[in-house]
Amino acid sequence: MSKKILLIDGNSLAFRAFYAMYQQLDRMVTPEGLHTNALVAFNNFLESIVLPMQPDLALVAWDARSGKETFRGDLYADYKSGRDKAPAEFKEQFPYLREMVEAHGLHNYEQIGLEADDIIGTLSRIGQKAGDEVIIITGDQDLTQLVTDHVTVKLTKKGVTQVEVYTPDFIMEQFGITPEQIIDKKALTGDTSDNYPGVTKVGEKTALKLLKEYHDLDNLYAHVEAMKPSKMKENLINDKDQAYRAQKLATIITDADLSIGLDDIVYAGPKEKGLVTLFEKLHFRQALNKLRSQSLLPDDGQAAEASEQKQGNFQEVKELTDVALAKLGKEKSLAFHIDTTGDNYHQADMIAFAIGNDQLGYFGSRDFTLFDNEHLRQIIEDKSIQLRLFNAKAHWVLLHRLGLTLAGVDFDFLLVAYLLDTVGNDNVLSTLAGRFGRYLADDEAIYGKGAKFAVPDEGRIVEEHVGHKAQTVFDLRDQAFEDLDKHEQGHLYHDIELPLSFVLAKMEARGFTVNEDRLAKMGQEMDEQIASLKEEIFQMAGEEFNINSTKQLGTLLFEKMGLPVIKKTKTGYSTAVEVLEKLAPQAPIVDHILSYRQLAKLKSTYVDGLLAVVDQADHKVHTRFLQTLTQTGRLSSVDPNLQNIPMRTEAGRKIRHAFVPSHDDWVIFGADYSQIELRVLASITGDPAMEHAFVEDEDIHAETARKVFGLPDDAPIDADQRRTAKAVNFGIVYGISDYGLSKNLNIARKDAKAFIETYFQEFPRIHQWMEQIKEKAHQDGFVETIEHRRRYLPDINAKNFNTRSFAERTAMNSPIQGSAADIIKIAMIKVSDAVEEKGLHARMLVQVHDELVFECPKDELETLRRTVTSVMDSAVQLAIPLKVESHAGPTWYEAK
Repeated sequence: MSKKILLIDGNSLAFRAFYAMYQQLDRMVTPEGLHTNALVAFNNFLESIVLPMQPDLALVAWDARSGKETFRGDLYADYKSGRDKAPAEFKEQFPYLREMVEAHGLHNYEQIGLEADDIIGTLSRIGQKAGDEVIIITGDQDLTQLVTDHVTVKLTKKGVTQVEVYTPDFIMEQFGITPEQIIDKKALTGDTSDNYPGVTKVGEKTALKLLKEYHDLDNLYAHVEAMKPSKMKENLINDKDQAYRAQKLATIITDADLSIGLDDIVYAGPKEKGLVTLFEKLHFRQALNKLRSQSLLPDDGQAAEASEQKQGNFQEVKELTDVALAKLGKEKSLAFHIDTTGDNYHQADMIAFAIGNDQLGYFGSRDFTLFDNEHLRQIIEDKSIQLRLFNAKAHWVLLHRLGLTLAGVDFDFLLVAYLLDTVGNDNVLSTLAGRFGRYLADDEAIYGKGAKFAVPDEGRIVEEHVGHKAQTVFDLRDQAFEDLDKHEQGHLYHDIELPLSFVLAKMEARGFTVNEDRLAKMGQEMDEQIASLKEEIFQMAGEEFNINSTKQLGTLLFEKMGLPVIKKTKTGYSTAVEVLEKLAPQAPIVDHILSYRQLAKLKSTYVDGLLAVVDQADHKVHTRFLQTLTQTGRLSSVDPNLQNIPMRTEAGRKIRHAFVPSHDDWVIFGADYSQIELRVLASITGDPAMEHAFVEDEDIHAETARKVFGLPDDAPIDADQRRTAKAVNFGIVYGISDYGLSKNLNIARKDAKAFIETYFQEFPRIHQWMEQIKEKAHQDGFVETIEHRRRYLPDINAKNFNTRSFAERTAMNSPIQGSAADIIKIAMIKVSDAVEEKGLHARMLVQVHDELVFECPKDELETLRRTVTSVMDSAVQLAIPLKVESHAGPTWYEAK
């Protein structure tokens, strides 16, 4: 019986995956700083193309060495030379691609001296000889020469998920030649991608015409003298050796001596455990949820054991009665949990709750009128009763909705689990409990997912589920706290993260008032501007077209208008922002297109987006601050993201006009740390040059510019020089590569590298510290902030250079970014306490990284200013002073 063999060109598809989502490069980054655009696209490919195919045998072939280190390199020294060096942002993803292949149940293979094409070519012929069906997936047309009646090549066309199927009939229909003739076509045309020439002035059309007439290269040269005199004949004769060399270079090896055979590449399907581990490491939440919805128990034969453990772990959940509540109210320690219909606890419905401990048992109910019971209210609001929860901030908000104030929280498992290990933290109770050997049914197993979400009619199922959550949290407290103490992180939890969660809860519940009329008016004005820009663009173009269509825009700019092509993608012309910005000086239409894009995004994302989430009960937006998401400890904001209101353009900044105080005669007040990460860097490293600049309150970017550009101490600095220095300063903090810096500054990569090297020469203590912190990371496996927040680096001692280098860069920047996050968190707690102690009416509304935003009565403004700046200045004692700048105004825009 014939088998289905799948052979994948790994290098080709990896590059395609990277550039398929290149526009999302800066957005698709894990909390550790790993770029994941190629990984996401490659995973999509495996799920949408490979998984439905269900092959019997499957392999992904990789180039083990560069093309120069194969026979082709010996044949032609410049083979594949001149190619751009792979960006560091791509190379750091490469090891995970191979891990992804294995997790999906496919086999990786490489062999020194061979390219992936040769491995695929050899295995395809072995499969064909065995009578099997062979399917090759690649982004490289070279492999279409392998097509036969038994071998099909699927060539990716757009990204990595859309393919074109090459069969002998398709090739004949498209090109008028056979698959074997493709080799001689390349012999005549050469290959610019692989950097080898064919015959001068012979393009694809001419090559196809010659092959239709003469069939192959040998017959062509047997009759070349009989051709009519022409420049083409002259080129054919002069370049004969070149053509035959190109033929050898283009020919894929089909009889290589491989160390594997078909029996070694049997496909048994995805490995669930491996995928879970990988997806957690890469923070692929969507992929994880999809996986969990398909299978809920561990694989590798552990299902029965896990099921038994579930049965043995949990007590029966009892009905919550008045008598039970009276008994619970006398306990010193209880677990408490509420389930909701979604993540956004400001809007989600409450499904059920459970309360109890191991002594009295666990009680569940779906009756929220029980919160009128005096015993239950006492439990919630009595500081002497120590509650154990998962996500205290969410519970504070939910109980606030019921008119209660959560008081005596002792243990928040979400916060403790995050501090213990941020790697792969998905903020899901069942996942985090699994780290401690506790198996708990996932919510999706009970309620379903997304649009399929449904609370079971059988109430006991829900109450059992919520009760099991409460018991899990109760039982994990001692072990989790013991681990926290071993890490010397008890103070980080008790003094920073737990108190902060209540500061954040109050900010979230308080909300930020939005003037909807003003925002709607902005939207109308933007619509008018967008329509006007659209009309002007059409007039300049001389025709109407879909401005949002990359293909139509590319055709207009580069074919009809003849603008220079700066970059091409596999699907056509690139019209990315960086490309259009380079073209703007040459054509006014491009500036209009950039403005159109900018306004359209502002309108849809920030005007329409914000209006859609304003709570009509109080005309405010209630964001959620994610306290346990980032690896560095920084806060994130969602639903809506108030940390992402645009600031780079005036049009974007004006969105803040709509954010106003909640009372008349109140103002918006803001206070932010000035260059806090650079001050932390100077303090931690003790670099005298940087310390001096901050102590003397000099412009650090101007000082850096003088050093980087080798200028005298009193030399004036222009805007471009300062911009470059600023990019280098912050690039160092974020562990930027020369590629990343060159991209940010739009300069040559070698110039970016020179800037970084000069920086380290001028600030030697910074470079010395970075080398020391790398060494410490290699020894310990983690780095710490000034408050002992840990960031684990599982790949710090990896054998793969790119993986290890990425972990080293992370080791260098995490203590800086994480310490800055620690400082602003400490400041938030102390500011909140100070405002309350002074009896001010002022309210903290939002944190935007290094900035705190408040609303306050006008007559409190100066008191608030003195209080906030004084507390923030002294929140943490560093070797150099912290600096706080403040501002106020009738709206958030005018306050900044």
